[in-house]
Amino acid sequence: MTRTYIPQPILDLAHARSAARAARDWAEADRLRGEIEVAGWKVIDSGTDFRLEPAAAPVVELDGLVRYGRSDAVPSRLDEPATGPATVILAATGRPAELERAFTALAATSPAGIQIVVVTDAPSAERIRQLVADRGTAGGVHDVEILETSGPLNPGVAQNMGLRRAGGAIVALMDVSLEPTGDIVTPLIDALDDPTVAAVGASGVYSADLRRFEDVAAGDAAAITDDLLAVRRADAVERGPLDEGFRSLRHLVLWWSLVLRDGGQGERHRRAVVLPNLAVHRHEPVGEPPRPGAEEQRLAKRSLYRLNDWFRSRRDLGVQPSSSAATEAVLHRGNT
Repeated sequence: MTRTYIPQPILDLAHARSAARAARDWAEADRLRGEIEVAGWKVIDSGTDFRLEPAAAPVVELDGLVRYGRSDAVPSRLDEPATGPATVILAATGRPAELERAFTALAATSPAGIQIVVVTDAPSAERIRQLVADRGTAGGVHDVEILETSGPLNPGVAQNMGLRRAGGAIVALMDVSLEPTGDIVTPLIDALDDPTVAAVGASGVYSADLRRFEDVAAGDAAAITDDLLAVRRADAVERGPLDEGFRSLRHLVLWWSLVLRDGGQGERHRRAVVLPNLAVHRHEPVGEPPRPGAEEQRLAKRSLYRLNDWFRSRRDLGVQPSSSAATEAVLHRGNT
C-alpha cells in the first residue's frame, strides 16, 4: 500500500498541536489546527494520537465535465478586462431548494448583462442547468456559469472558485438564504461609484476596537456581514484571494471587508456602507443539516481567532455609527 507523503512542516505543526492539547491549551490547539487545514491537510484525533489526511476534495472529470475540489484548479478570468457591469456569485452545497429559489429570483429581477456564477454540487448544478434552459425562468438575458464541486467546500474555497470566473466590474457574494424581490444589483453598482467606498452590502456591524461587534442597520460600518457583499473586481484582484482558512462565512466576509477598507496604518481608510432598503427578503437557512452545537462553536471560535490574528492591533479600522454627509450621499446613490 502506498503511503501518503506528509511534508515535515505539516508534521511539525501536528505534533505541536498534540502538545498543546496535552497541555489543555485549546486556543493554541485550534490555531495550529487552522494552520494545518490552510496548508491543505486535515488532522483526525484518535485519543492521544492523530493522523493526517489531504483536506482538498479531488478534481474529477467525467464525460467531459469537470467537478472541482479546490479553487486553484478553476481557470481564472481575473487577468482579463471586465466584460460586464456586475457578477453575482451564488455558492452553496447541500442547499438545493434555497439555491433554486435564490437563483430564480435573481435571474428574474436583475438587469440585462449581469453575470451569475453558481458554485454547487452536481445534483443542484443539474437543476440550475434546467432552469437556464427554461427561457421563461432565466429570460435569456443573463450570462450564467455553473461550477460543479466534487464535495462540500469551505466558504473561502467556494467563493474563490466563483471569483476566478467573475467577469463583471463589480462582484457580489450573495448567500442563498436571500431572495431578491426587485433589482438589487443596480443599487450595489451605484453605491460603489463613490471611490471612498470599498464594500457595500445589506447588513453590517460596527466596532470601536474590532473585538466587540454590534449590528448596524444603515450607513457606515466597520464591515459588511455574510449575506450580501459587493466589491470592485479590481480590488478583489489586488487584495485577493479570499483567506480559505476561515470556516465561518460570517468571519470570512468580516475579514474581507476589513482587508478591502484598509488603507494602511496611519492612513485614511476606505469605507464599508450598509444599504438599508435593498429589495431582498431574508429566509432562515434551512437546507443544510445543522452542525452539532459544540462543532459549530468550535468553527466560529477558530474563525474569530483568525480574524483577531489579522487585526488584533488595528483599532484604527474601528468604526462608530455615523450619519455623515458622505454616508448620506452613498445611501442616496445606492437607493435611487
